[in-house]
Amino acid sequence: MSAPRTHAAAVPAEPAVPVKPAAPETPTLADLSARLDRAVTRGLTAVTAGAIGRYQSAVLRIGISLTWLLFLLREYPNRGRLYGPDSPWGFDLAKQLVAGNHAFTVLLWSDSRAWFELGYAFAVLASASLLLGWRTRTSALMFMVGVLSLQNRSVFLGDGGDNVVHIMAIYLAFTRCGQVWSLDSRRARRAAEKAAAEAGAEGAPETAPEAGRPAEAAEAGEVPSEGAGKGLAADSGAAGGVLARTASAEGSAPATAAPAAARGRGRAGLDPVGIALWVVFGAVLVGAGAAGKLSTGWALIFWACWVGQAVWWAVRRWAPGEPRTVMDIMGNVIHNGAMLVIAVEVCLIYSTAGWYKIQGSRWQDGTALYYPLHLDDFTPWPALSHALGSSDVMVMLISYGTVIVQVAFPFTLFNRRVKNVLLGGMMLEHASIAVVLGLPFFSLAMITADAVFLPTSFLLWLERLVVGAVTRGRGRTAVVPAQRAGEPEPAAGPPQGAHDSASGSGNGSAPGDGSASEAEPAAGPHPPTALA
Repeated sequence: MSAPRTHAAAVPAEPAVPVKPAAPETPTLADLSARLDRAVTRGLTAVTAGAIGRYQSAVLRIGISLTWLLFLLREYPNRGRLYGPDSPWGFDLAKQLVAGNHAFTVLLWSDSRAWFELGYAFAVLASASLLLGWRTRTSALMFMVGVLSLQNRSVFLGDGGDNVVHIMAIYLAFTRCGQVWSLDSRRARRAAEKAAAEAGAEGAPETAPEAGRPAEAAEAGEVPSEGAGKGLAADSGAAGGVLARTASAEGSAPATAAPAAARGRGRAGLDPVGIALWVVFGAVLVGAGAAGKLSTGWALIFWACWVGQAVWWAVRRWAPGEPRTVMDIMGNVIHNGAMLVIAVEVCLIYSTAGWYKIQGSRWQDGTALYYPLHLDDFTPWPALSHALGSSDVMVMLISYGTVIVQVAFPFTLFNRRVKNVLLGGMMLEHASIAVVLGLPFFSLAMITADAVFLPTSFLLWLERLVVGAVTRGRGRTAVVPAQRAGEPEPAAGPPQGAHDSASGSGNGSAPGDGSASEAEPAAGPHPPTALA
């Protein structure tokens, strides 16, 4: 018989000893220094590598020029009484005021009717040219001259929107606002496509997309033309960039051949229209200086810009290496700085307006909106105004809501989602002001200023929407320039706030959605374009 089986007594398992997490190492001074070094490097790269907020600056260009153009066209029958010889603010009074504040206006160079008509027509043409993005740097300077000349002639006209147009007209002269949605960018794209076709015909091997930016090259011009008085402050880029970048969302041409790229980057070609513009503006400066019409300060500004543009052209034509790269970096820094100043200016407009309202008793008791709704000057639709003014609850909610939104807006820039919601509310408020109070130009100017903070991804979605609608209306298939073969189709509908920037961060505080790099469009990569 076999022996009975015996079972070994179970040995109790020892209790697991909890492992204490390792204490985080205290960063050393060297680690902190390395992190700071990397952060500074990233910041400098973002500021110098390219123009930040290209789409936002294009919206600003289009909106401000459209606002001023529509105002000039609507007031064309009354132009003489507003800014001309028939104005209650006479020529002598205007000269006395300008002599004291040193404001710039060409309308006080002569009191003749013909000179005024010429100046008014110049302002209309400059606005239309900037709206279309034709010779953007020259147009931006002409637009600034036209705005300053008319507004400084009669300083007591306006509804608040004229102040926004006045300020933005100056800032636009320092931005690269024609890189997208302009005739300049279309001209550059066609030139790049032509160069690529010529290179393909020669049988040259294709390379990766070169560092040049066709849209910036078109805005810069091939000759000292498009600056005609603007110089480095608005030199919005050369074909020779700082960093190699892929084809951008506005339709930069695909990979180009190396020989064609070298030819385009080596020597700038002739441009008869540009040469003519540059010569004409130089002649105007000579004549104005000889007649003593320009003050010393304004003469130095215009001459420095005019000569600076000639230097830029010379560098593009004869020194396409390091000097051209340095000047391109300078243009990037100036543009990015101008966009930052614009963002700060918009925040100051809202914060000062909000805090001044807080000090008013009518805003404190929630009845401020009641009074303009019962003034004949601000009731284009009396029935609508009286119906709104008769509701105490609506008057109180809108009055308090206006103050809260204006005071809170600068602080909401630190959170993208909250900022986007508040931004939509502010634009809706200004659209309501245009209808209810009859202030369309003020509202359009403020909506344009607000658009500086719109996410780039939203603007790209809007571009695809408009292009698709136009091409469908013409019976053609919509082709977004940034789409390439093999790339995924863009998502339908506007993007969410969480995808506004390439970083995916939830915070943002500046134009282009407040991140150091803007959102990558669904149809292809593009360079960083958001203000840090």
